[in-house]
Amino acid sequence: MAWNEPGGNGKQRDPWGGDQGPPDLDEAFRKFREKLGGALGGGGTGDARFNSGVIGLVLLLIFGVWFYLGIYVIDEQERAVVLRFGRYHQTLDPGLNWKPRLMDQVVPVNVTKERQYASEGRMLTQDENIVELQIVVQYNISDVKSFVLNVRDPEFSLRQATESALRHVVGSTRLDQVLSEGRGQISDEVKVKLQSYLDNYGTGIQVVKITIQEARPPAQVKAAFDDVIKAKEDEERLKNEASAYANGIVPEARGRAQRMLEEAAAYRGKVVAEAQGEAQRFEKLLAEYRKAPEVTRERLYLDAVQRVMSASSKVLVDVPGGNNVLYLPLDRMARPGEAAAAPRQGAAPVDPVGEVADEVVDRLRRESATGTGRARERR
Repeated sequence: MAWNEPGGNGKQRDPWGGDQGPPDLDEAFRKFREKLGGALGGGGTGDARFNSGVIGLVLLLIFGVWFYLGIYVIDEQERAVVLRFGRYHQTLDPGLNWKPRLMDQVVPVNVTKERQYASEGRMLTQDENIVELQIVVQYNISDVKSFVLNVRDPEFSLRQATESALRHVVGSTRLDQVLSEGRGQISDEVKVKLQSYLDNYGTGIQVVKITIQEARPPAQVKAAFDDVIKAKEDEERLKNEASAYANGIVPEARGRAQRMLEEAAAYRGKVVAEAQGEAQRFEKLLAEYRKAPEVTRERLYLDAVQRVMSASSKVLVDVPGGNNVLYLPLDRMARPGEAAAAPRQGAAPVDPVGEVADEVVDRLRRESATGTGRARERR
């Protein structure tokens, strides 16, 4: 028979060993609150202790969630500006940080990334011509606090300042410089002027590089400008060719001039030396002439005849007092092959012209002696 079936004098059996009925839930819940309140709140009534314990637990849970939500990490490439109640508090470096929620606002900014933007526009040059420019500006963030707090939209201010600086520089430059060799100088000037604008605004932006990608005239006059650019390129090419030719011909001409100067100096030294030698020889010859005039005069005559006759292939000698004309075959004696022939070993070199001259002198002397003897006999 079940424990709760009727019977047994109207009583119910308790399976837990008692004769009481089922437990009262209200009583069990009250006992649980008393125990919990005693553990959390201490003394007081059971309801009061339970309420204070629940409130403490809820507050502890809320505080834990609030503390956990305040933990954040700043990346290695970032720096963060902390605003406490909307006012600047500090600048944080990379790492693990904590902020009180609802009190601090953290604004992270990437300071290592190199940013860029492109711009294009038409503007007026110094010589009142219109030119279209395409530029690329590369920049990064140098001051996080200034970038976040000083200007509402720093990048928009950067675009406006870039356009202003570019128009200012192009407005003071001629069109031919903008289209050809002046781009690098324009980029440098725009960078300096743009950086000065950004520093005055306090944007915290550092301009890295400005590149002019394209500079062209309007499409309506592009053909005429292409002709102008081609003419300038031809001019530059001709200048380079002329410079190359000058660099090649000028050193050569200077070398020839130097060689001529050296040859002239050598010729002058030779002539001066020969003149000095002739003068000294003449002085010595004069001294000998004063000692023996007849012999010296005859020797000079013979030397002159030898120099003259050595340049002729044929010589005719007219002997005084005779009808015969002596023919000297000097053409055969002065042949290059025979004249240049080497003498035999151990023999003295032969001078055929000197031998002929000595023979002529001897014959002349004999003829002179014979004519003198005949003149004495006639007397």
